[in-house]
Amino acid sequence: MNIRVYYEDTDAGGIVYHANYLKFCERARSEYFFSQNLVPIIDEAHFVVRKMDCDFISSAYFSDVLKVVSKIKEIKKASFIMTQEIKKDERLIFKTEVTLVLAKDGKPKRIDENIKDMLQSLFAKIE
Repeated sequence: MNIRVYYEDTDAGGIVYHANYLKFCERARSEYFFSQNLVPIIDEAHFVVRKMDCDFISSAYFSDVLKVVSKIKEIKKASFIMTQEIKKDERLIFKTEVTLVLAKDGKPKRIDENIKDMLQSLFAKIE
């Protein structure tokens, strides 16, 4: 998924504010669902971030076009781990490994096999 950096994404110096890389990744995860006419809500359950490990490698600037690449690393009983990279001109500038839990009413919910299959096919098809 491509993302354009707008002025609102930057600090006074035109550099992307660090928290916005997380927003770009969140936006990309949702867009994968939207691109398939789906929403990231399954049986009133939502995928929520449990853990993130982030590496801020280089900066992005106002008007840059960034590419977010998302891949599933592992699917567990109620969660999955994915990697997301943000690239500028094919150069890696940010990467994260994020654990997402399927939660309903504040409690983990088992990921059914059909949802696992859907996640694997969805994130395998789209960049």
